[in-house]
Amino acid sequence: MERSGYPFNTKTVKELRIKQQYGLGSEVSAYGDVYSFGILLLEMVMGKRPTDEMFKDGLNLHEFSKMALTKPLIKTIDPILQQEEVWENTMDNANTTHNLSDISDHRVQECLLSILRIGIACSEESPRDRLAISDVLAKLHIIRATLLRAS
Repeated sequence: MERSGYPFNTKTVKELRIKQQYGLGSEVSAYGDVYSFGILLLEMVMGKRPTDEMFKDGLNLHEFSKMALTKPLIKTIDPILQQEEVWENTMDNANTTHNLSDISDHRVQECLLSILRIGIACSEESPRDRLAISDVLAKLHIIRATLLRAS
């Protein structure tokens, strides 16, 4: 629908909301930073961008990720994260003596699920509903310790 020659539709409203969250349409804030970090985590785990063509008719990366929590993780995460080499390289870069055989698939899945939950909590629409960055950091440290802990 058009008003006074300006397009006004759901996509335009969503784009404005995204710009505001990223600090482009309003004052930069820690809430916007947390939102951006959450979207980044969701992009990494889900392998999708917020601008992906699949996101229309009210579906966005945040809602898509929330829906993924109800499905088997292996069917929803980025296929790249399912490759054994990714986890071997992660262990090598962490300067540990662990290898993929030392880490149970269950533990890796729980860590990915935890990261997904953090991304969702950080990208809530209302800034007051988002995690504080100090809580995010604490949760990420726990995930790292869990992942690197010897079997």
